[in-house]
Amino acid sequence: MRKHLLIPFAAITSATLLLTACGSGGTGTASVAAKSVKVPTTDVVSAVRKDDTVAKLLPAGTTRLTVAVSVGGTPPGTTYLSDGKTLTGQDVDFTKAVARVLGIRLKVEQAGFEAILPALDSGKYDVGASNFGVTDERRKTIDFVTYINDGQGFATREDSRLGKITDLKQLCGLNVATGAGTTFEATLEENKHLCTDAGKKAYQVQTYAEQSAIWSSLQQGRSDVVMSTINGLRYAVAHQQGLKFLNEYHRLDVGFAFKKGTKLAPAFQAAVNKLLSDGTYDRILKKWGTTGSAIKQSRISPPELKN
Repeated sequence: MRKHLLIPFAAITSATLLLTACGSGGTGTASVAAKSVKVPTTDVVSAVRKDDTVAKLLPAGTTRLTVAVSVGGTPPGTTYLSDGKTLTGQDVDFTKAVARVLGIRLKVEQAGFEAILPALDSGKYDVGASNFGVTDERRKTIDFVTYINDGQGFATREDSRLGKITDLKQLCGLNVATGAGTTFEATLEENKHLCTDAGKKAYQVQTYAEQSAIWSSLQQGRSDVVMSTINGLRYAVAHQQGLKFLNEYHRLDVGFAFKKGTKLAPAFQAAVNKLLSDGTYDRILKKWGTTGSAIKQSRISPPELKN
């Protein structure tokens, strides 16, 4: 697999992704599921033009940035178009639109979700763009520029007896599938003791690198419930048979991620706010069916939402 490109989000082979997904599922279900989900193709970015006032906020001499993305397999997260090469997704559209406002080129590199934030500090990447939730723990080492509001939720099979999950003790004794290196994994691991404290069998956390592998696990009965992004769960339920969305659990702001102390944040914040004012922002959310995640203005590293 080629690891990078010099023009935005084009021509990356999906062969390795699909082999990984098949291997984790054992039967190829993950790759089939990923391909069967409808991916919108409306162009909501190419009309965006450079804003010289916003571009002047970039550090002097900035013409190209290295952006790390994690390809999860299903929309609205980063995935592939039907050609199996071109990256698409809500984060992709926002990143491309911001780059156009700033008048810069992007070198895009794929990385595991859990590897991106640590690599920002080393300078390997300039920006992380993979639906990163803003948490107080992450803010200790990472700067964020917000562009949507998403968060944590639950979904399961349509035939499951599970209902709205308001207390993690409702998961005791179950197998919970989620993404590796995510806030979901952290939340689940930190609270496993709630079950044993109550004299119940702890739930088991099953982590996967690919979103498609998570759904394969659920559909094949190896997992009982999925904890993932609210938007991702709603999209999956709307486009895949046999699933049901349970509920939102905890809302989080989502933002572009940077090394702590970055000088890029003011420019990215102004670019997002430009998209909000010129209508591009709304067009991106409508394309991906995520209008419920709209924000009124971009912020730099706001405190974690407590709800």
